[in-house]
Amino acid sequence: METTSRVGANAPAASGGQQFPVARRTVDGYLQAPFPWYGLDEAFTGPRWLMQVGMAADGAVEHGSMGHGDEPSVRNEHVAASTDEPREKFAVVVTVPANPSRRSADGTGLLEATSVSSAAWLAGVGLLSFTWPGQMDHSLRDDWLDQQTETAWALADDLEGPEWSRLSLPVDGVATSFYYRESEFGWVLAGATEAGVHVGAYGRGMSAYGLGFAVVKDLAAYA
Repeated sequence: METTSRVGANAPAASGGQQFPVARRTVDGYLQAPFPWYGLDEAFTGPRWLMQVGMAADGAVEHGSMGHGDEPSVRNEHVAASTDEPREKFAVVVTVPANPSRRSADGTGLLEATSVSSAAWLAGVGLLSFTWPGQMDHSLRDDWLDQQTETAWALADDLEGPEWSRLSLPVDGVATSFYYRESEFGWVLAGATEAGVHVGAYGRGMSAYGLGFAVVKDLAAYA
């Protein structure tokens, strides 16, 4: 497996356990990308919304996320399982262009190769950014998130390991094999497409087994 890259992966942070609304982004960053964006296919009829675009120091778009379903906020195990507050149902699709090791656009550095593991790590960290254990004091969340982020990195770097299974889902109508894992916080998956990008996804309250992915043809559906 090629070297895993943490390409521009800025995990959304929420200190003190505060509610973490999804950061709205304008469509501009998505339009700058030289690669196609992926989201859920037309079988999904719920709300769609923009999330974040990751950019390199030189302004090049490196990855981004598209949201589907309920807009998640940080919540812990107790709240998520509460009968008084329904569990959020969402799925987020992460798109990462497949790139070999290459020089940055300004020629000042070398960018690591991206792989399916890159998408898996970004998806794993994305799921963690909306979760923390209910028994944990809010002041310890940052330490917990750092620890779990390293765990997500290790898992993403070992896609053939026992923590992952295989799941076949349609991508642009073609059955595609994904690496898939579940945890107490939700699920994560990642795979490659024929369009030159890697697709990662994470979600909670919405089963991954019935999902399909497709190129986003109209960003206005998310704006």
